[in-house]
Amino acid sequence: MLRSWSLQLTIAETSGLPVYLQIAQQIMEEIQKGRLAPSTAMPGTRELAEQLKVNRKTVILAYDELIAQGWLVTEQRRGSFVSANLPNFTAQPQASKTGHQPANVVEGPTHPLLNYQSPLNGVIDFNDGIPDSRLIPFNILSRAFRHALIGSSKGNNLGYGDPRGTLALRQSIATMLNMERGLSVDIDQICIARGSQMGIFLAARILTRPNDNVVVEQLSYPAAKEAFRSCGANILTVAQDKHGIDVTALEKLCKQHPIRAIYVTPHHQFPTTVIMTAERRLKLLMLAEQYDFTIVEDDYDHEFHFSYHPVFPLASTNHGGRVIYVGSLSKVLAPGLRVGYLVATPSLIGRCAQEVMLIDRQGNSITELAVAELMNAGEIKRHIRKTFKVYNERRNLLITLIKKELKEYVTFDAPDGGLAIWLRLKEGYEIETVAAKALAHKVRILPGTLFSESQQSVHAIRLGFGSLTTAELEKGVLGLKACFTQH
Repeated sequence: MLRSWSLQLTIAETSGLPVYLQIAQQIMEEIQKGRLAPSTAMPGTRELAEQLKVNRKTVILAYDELIAQGWLVTEQRRGSFVSANLPNFTAQPQASKTGHQPANVVEGPTHPLLNYQSPLNGVIDFNDGIPDSRLIPFNILSRAFRHALIGSSKGNNLGYGDPRGTLALRQSIATMLNMERGLSVDIDQICIARGSQMGIFLAARILTRPNDNVVVEQLSYPAAKEAFRSCGANILTVAQDKHGIDVTALEKLCKQHPIRAIYVTPHHQFPTTVIMTAERRLKLLMLAEQYDFTIVEDDYDHEFHFSYHPVFPLASTNHGGRVIYVGSLSKVLAPGLRVGYLVATPSLIGRCAQEVMLIDRQGNSITELAVAELMNAGEIKRHIRKTFKVYNERRNLLITLIKKELKEYVTFDAPDGGLAIWLRLKEGYEIETVAAKALAHKVRILPGTLFSESQQSVHAIRLGFGSLTTAELEKGVLGLKACFTQH
């Protein structure tokens, strides 16, 4: 059968799909776009094979697949046709990648930090303080994963499990918290999450009702604010200073509004890195009791404290169940492993388990068992000691570089802990301009404005150093200096 047209298909040699499936998939797309109407005669297998420069058997396999799925039909001595029983798809112009949002999709948060930023080739990325995954003890980790997989398989334990997490990891975390962070918890007070962000979201889900008031500091972790906002909360802000949250301002806010919860990062305030003083910690706990609100304490990088021993969490006090404690092992190992946890009363943990059942049913039991083995064998502590030295060297180098190269343009206080430094721009420098020029010099920074709830510019930078080598730190600071000298 002669045709005035030819079917335009493309074979991608780098695709992971077999060639016959690529052909079948593209024909299905052409039918759905309305370009191949019902009953349209298809090219013969020999003709299409010659056009695509593939073996005829490959095209036969593609047609057989389409016939089996009902997209094509074959008629003896006539050939293959688009099925007449398919809906008559109306040809539509291809949707633009930046087209309008479908009407039935609920609008989500639009904060820039909630959009994944892929690594840029040749760009030094001063992120928000993620660890260096190159430091992971791969051999030890792979052995633990192998043990977990073999043991689970032999014991027929790869099915559905406790949504709170595996017993082994909850026990290991309970022991660690009781021995090293001053808490007094058991396994019924722990729920494993896929990273601290999921822990924060679970806290928001079990605490927040529509129009509840949730307080955050003026500069705070954007993803936490959006987690509470997504649950219907009204976000209220309170001032902060070099000693942490302004508890006097918080008390005034409590007198004006009923407060459901407050989100804080007292150990290393995010993003400014300051430590909440003991006096303010006690006052915060007193206010929680007086005004009947819950404290969500995010202790996202407790292990990395360089000046002295880490301060015990708020959750280590006799708080009467008013503190929900969120922690993570992702900063210790690697963010990609997604192991976090939430500590609360058994009743709240039960609510968390119900939410987990709705979100993803349970965590990855193999990962949890592997991490539990590493904790019980002391490998996690050994890894922390090793990486602590590396991060401390990088911190000290970055402090030296800033003092040497950037002292004319910024001020800062050397942080006692954490994997980032908070730089404050001196008067006359605009953060938006600096950020744009830095990227032009192959340096990506996080402007302080990203962490503010207000619309006003915050002329500061959160400079994460954990994931950068000494050479990368030196190159990054010199690139940052260049954008100031061209001001």
